[in-house]
Amino acid sequence: MATLASLDQEAGKALRSKNWGLLTGRILIYIFLFGAGFTFMLPALWMLTTAFKTISESQSFPPVWLPSHLEFSNFVQPFIDLPFVQFYENTLFLTVSNLIGVLLSCIPVSYAFARLNFRGREVLFLLVLATMMLPEQATLIPIYIFFTKLGWVNTYLPLIVPRYFATDAFIIFLMRQFFRTIPTDLDDACKIDGGGPITNLIRIILPLSAPLIGVVLIFVFVGEWNSFFWPLIYLSSMENYTISLGLRLFETQYFVQMNTLMAMSLLASLPTIFIFFIAQRQFLKGVVLTGVNR
Repeated sequence: MATLASLDQEAGKALRSKNWGLLTGRILIYIFLFGAGFTFMLPALWMLTTAFKTISESQSFPPVWLPSHLEFSNFVQPFIDLPFVQFYENTLFLTVSNLIGVLLSCIPVSYAFARLNFRGREVLFLLVLATMMLPEQATLIPIYIFFTKLGWVNTYLPLIVPRYFATDAFIIFLMRQFFRTIPTDLDDACKIDGGGPITNLIRIILPLSAPLIGVVLIFVFVGEWNSFFWPLIYLSSMENYTISLGLRLFETQYFVQMNTLMAMSLLASLPTIFIFFIAQRQFLKGVVLTGVNR
């Protein structure tokens, strides 16, 4: 009896020690994750606090983290001094136009690579993927000369028209991988019912691709909304500026209006955050399902 009691006590001590070790490890993990998350959030917190500071507080050294009072004029005055409403309209127009172009052009191409059998399919797909390794700066000069001869410089056409020709290799790859996860038995059922590839795409593939559309929506929207390089190259008139170009107007050769710059940057980031939270579930589902291939 004494032996059994001692064994029970030792087992209880071992169990408590194990539980305490697991609890300690979990607490340490949470502390590490909280510290890492807070570190990554510091730039966003700095932008948020600076947006409500005065000019002197935003330029002071050592830095002042919390403003003495909330300066809401930082969010109002830029709309009075500069045509930021027009900048938002221009950005929204470019983003929606390019989003439509990506969906209309990349969906049929991705469907062909994923579901149709034709000679040279794999070679063509490898060529599409190879374009991802070509830097955009390498083709900048010839493309700019081409659009100059077309008379499209300082218009939105160079920023929109290429999107309607399936030029985004990453989106094509993403869609193809997702389409390959859909069972091919559905294609056979569509053929038995007399439907062709277009019917199969519209009535079967696309309704099952809501997570994929959510992923593409977020990627394209965020990319186009924050695009800076190509609008800087092709747009020269202020009435055609996007938000990214408009933010540069707060920077001069000798001075940066940091408080108004952070205020406008905060407003510019709100649509992308809003879109992400709306499509977050579809985004996560799409990422998971896209990585599962047959």
